[in-house]
Amino acid sequence: MTTMSPAWLRPSRTGLAVRYILLTIGAVAMVLPFLYMLSTSFKGQQYVLTTPPQWFPHPATVSNYTTAWNSDHFPRYFLNSVVVAVVTTVVSLLLSSMMAYAFARFDFPGREAMFRILLLGLMIPAMMLIIPQFILAKYLHLLDSLTGLVVFYVAASLSLNTFLLRGFFEAVPAELEQAMEVDGAGSITRYWRLILPLARPALATATIFTFLASWDEYPWALTIINTPSKQTLPLGIALFQGQNSTLWGLVFAASIAAIGPVIVVFLAFHRHFVQGLTTGAIKG
Repeated sequence: MTTMSPAWLRPSRTGLAVRYILLTIGAVAMVLPFLYMLSTSFKGQQYVLTTPPQWFPHPATVSNYTTAWNSDHFPRYFLNSVVVAVVTTVVSLLLSSMMAYAFARFDFPGREAMFRILLLGLMIPAMMLIIPQFILAKYLHLLDSLTGLVVFYVAASLSLNTFLLRGFFEAVPAELEQAMEVDGAGSITRYWRLILPLARPALATATIFTFLASWDEYPWALTIINTPSKQTLPLGIALFQGQNSTLWGLVFAASIAAIGPVIVVFLAFHRHFVQGLTTGAIKG
């Protein structure tokens, strides 16, 4: 038997119309720059800055894509970004999931205080840490290396991932773990065979956030990477911007190519994305 909600809770037709109009305006505002970038990537350099802009390039060309890909070290930039983003995501998820499981299931002195200190990492702007991180990387001999990127990207993502995963782990019924414990399963077995499979929505959310953050990161990579063969994709795209002129066709073509892996990752995990995000935020 279904129950009707009170009339004052049901939105009016005017309210729905206003809501849809605002959502449409927001969607257009977000999609329009991407469409312009996609359109410009197929234009010749002489047509890039024409006024009014051509939304449908004529004649269309793929020369920007071939020129960008065949430029010095660009495939290497792409490969470096893939390696850094994948390794960062795997290591960050492994460490943060173990930390979140400890905070969610184990009772030890100072647990809540340690968790709150960990959350301070969400409140400190990343740019404020550039100089301390550079000094630390220098002492650890991590300058001008992909390892230096991975280490600090993992450290930057631990706070958010631990926060999201802890909320999801706390939502898992303790009775399931107790049943496995009766069967002789230890904490590592329960974590690996029970908690992680049930936490796929939260892990998908953390995967998307971590991969996107490490894939797009620019300031830290610019700070510590000097060797061209070790640069990542954001640094490589920036090279198309000169002091006196910018090859916007190449910039936009390279940017479209850089979006590809991000779309693949999102499509692979989007089914669990919303559920994992809301559960972590509500239960955390």
